[in-house]
Amino acid sequence: MRDVNLSFVSNEITALIGPSGCGKSTVLRCLNRMNDLIPGAKVHGKVTYRGIDLNHPDVDVIELRRRVGMVFQKPNPFPKSIYDNIAYGPRVIGMKPPSMDDVVEQALRAAALWDEVKDKLRQDAMGLSGGQQQRLCIARAIATGPEVILMDEPCSALDPIATAKIEDLMNELVRQFTIIIVTHNMQQAARVSHRTAFFTAEDDEHGARMGKLVEFDTTERIFSTPTDPRTDAYVSGRFG
Repeated sequence: MRDVNLSFVSNEITALIGPSGCGKSTVLRCLNRMNDLIPGAKVHGKVTYRGIDLNHPDVDVIELRRRVGMVFQKPNPFPKSIYDNIAYGPRVIGMKPPSMDDVVEQALRAAALWDEVKDKLRQDAMGLSGGQQQRLCIARAIATGPEVILMDEPCSALDPIATAKIEDLMNELVRQFTIIIVTHNMQQAARVSHRTAFFTAEDDEHGARMGKLVEFDTTERIFSTPTDPRTDAYVSGRFG
């Protein structure tokens, strides 16, 4: 990635869009240092959160990932009960709430899943539908009390009905959290986000393919009057 300069606004949804291979997910993973898990990955530049350089050696990565949670492309519930999926994060980081039952219920309610699973909390989470599993993963991320939720194409593996439920959920969650979403679905970006960043991939002076931020603005402007012709071509479907 190169030439990336972004600022995310609290309690807004920001969409990262662009063709495959342009670095959207790479940027997303920089925000909670998931790139640390990729052998040989190097970071140049600075990523700050509330004025703190996230790549500083003194940063507690576990605490960072508690504050900046992540939901992945494919639902990935643990092979545990619904209850234990939600309670797992709080237990691992040493949270000692007065009632873990309350933490589980609040997280499931926030993810609009409580009414569907309240009578089967001890059942295997793998038995849920795909859409329910993804909402469970969102509830699991919420349970540790984050401030930011990263979503890497959270609806790409879901049917239209489940996708609509996730989008409705995002519109509710943004009242409490800042949400940053990677999506290939232009209509989804236009529906749910307040701001949109468009990335593309270009060859650098050495011939290496590099992702690059082309344009970042309010979603309304990106989809109606973008300033860069590459953005216009992408959002109008002429390439990508």
